[in-house]
Amino acid sequence: MAGWSRSESGPSTADVPWAAAVLVLFLLLLVVVRLPWAGDLGLHAATVERLRHSLADPGNPLVDADTPSPYYSPWTVVLGAVAKVSGAPVFVVLRCGALAGLAVLVTGVWRYVRTLSAHRAAPAVVLLCLLLLWGTDAFAWSGFVGLNSLALTVAYPSVVALGLSFHLWAGLASAAAPGAGRGGWARWAGLGVLWAVVLLCHQFTGVVASLGAVATVVGARPVWRAVGLRLVAAVIVGTAVVWAWPYYDFFALAGAGGGLEAVHRPLYRGWGGRYWLLLLGLVALGARWRRDRRDALVLFFLLGAVVVGAGWVSGHWSWGRALPAALIPAQVAAGVEASAAGRRRVVRAGWAGALGCALVVGAWAQSGTLGYVVGRGVLPGVIAGKYREPWEGYHWITPWVRYGDVVMARTFPARQIPAYGAYTVAPGYPDFFLPDERARGVAVRRYFAAGAGAGERVGILREYGVRWVVDGVGRGWEGVREVARGPRGQVLYEVVG
Repeated sequence: MAGWSRSESGPSTADVPWAAAVLVLFLLLLVVVRLPWAGDLGLHAATVERLRHSLADPGNPLVDADTPSPYYSPWTVVLGAVAKVSGAPVFVVLRCGALAGLAVLVTGVWRYVRTLSAHRAAPAVVLLCLLLLWGTDAFAWSGFVGLNSLALTVAYPSVVALGLSFHLWAGLASAAAPGAGRGGWARWAGLGVLWAVVLLCHQFTGVVASLGAVATVVGARPVWRAVGLRLVAAVIVGTAVVWAWPYYDFFALAGAGGGLEAVHRPLYRGWGGRYWLLLLGLVALGARWRRDRRDALVLFFLLGAVVVGAGWVSGHWSWGRALPAALIPAQVAAGVEASAAGRRRVVRAGWAGALGCALVVGAWAQSGTLGYVVGRGVLPGVIAGKYREPWEGYHWITPWVRYGDVVMARTFPARQIPAYGAYTVAPGYPDFFLPDERARGVAVRRYFAAGAGAGERVGILREYGVRWVVDGVGRGWEGVREVARGPRGQVLYEVVG
């Protein structure tokens, strides 16, 4: 076997990556059916729920306040409209959105890889690299498409945004190629709109998309006299769309970084365990750089590395969200180089063998993802140890808590309760556009403080119009009575009097 080569009769070794890719995608489809909950799923469910009730003026998705929110993106607006028209439950809509997001991602990868390689196996190999070529310490974060991460974020707007980014890079590679810049003003304007949609859907992925766009255009070696004005027009059109978006002020987010630094500090830890399999991608990038000093993937990697490195030096940990701008080109390069048809057979076979071994290791490291399909009890013990138990949710409060009710809850339940239509006193996530965010957080801490008096607690409940309290058993507080009990000793209390 010489790499992933063609065969004149019968199945070819090029079919192996396609079979593996289809198997992994089928696993992800089964994950969508269960839609495990961990992280921001409740936030996105709450966003769709608010849009279902009011597409034009949904208000804050988490608390009872009339403020804008960056979570009202073009994608969530589409999902909100679907929910409003269909009447389907929000989690059914999110499952449909997850399927659509996967389709956008897979087709985007296929289109982009086709601009880099004509080899039959290349799109499948690159898709496997994006999902499995990471490290042996699995982790999950939106915008990072490792198999384990994607299983937990598949319904997030970041998946759609990344898929559209691949489509953007593919379109730019085609439009900027020498000889392709004649005419096509509408085509460039469309690319500008696509860039704007990515920025609005997921701002961090928008940064990655922008870095990749710069690398793609420069690496294409365009005839600048032919495409220069069109490129400027695309940027102007995209900026105008972003500026005109009615749900939030995109440019105001530039001042939100201070509140996001602490939560992103972990992105700069544990790189060895998380990414060591990507060393193969760095070797592939080095090979491409030796052949072409302006290779688009190499430029993309360097731009991403500069942004992430600047975040490390300056302490702007949120800049670590640009890590996919360094990871993606390394993963793509590894896949393209392994399927390169122009190499000598023995070299191609060596690449394919090395990458195949790395992908097997990566698949084993993320094998806990199987638990999101079959549950922990079915998994062998060695795999069960890699499985991360999803959240149980707060569906148990829905027989009593209605849409628009305000619930007093600590941070963890506050990240889930709004998914069912209720509000919480303080948001479970940082909210740059909420002017009294700090005061709300203080009110929650005061309410649950051991030394708080009955009068103080009642005053807080009245100030924020609280109808329900979620906390542990046997609080014995004034003004509330126990209504229901849920998992992990949680209790729903009704505010009385």
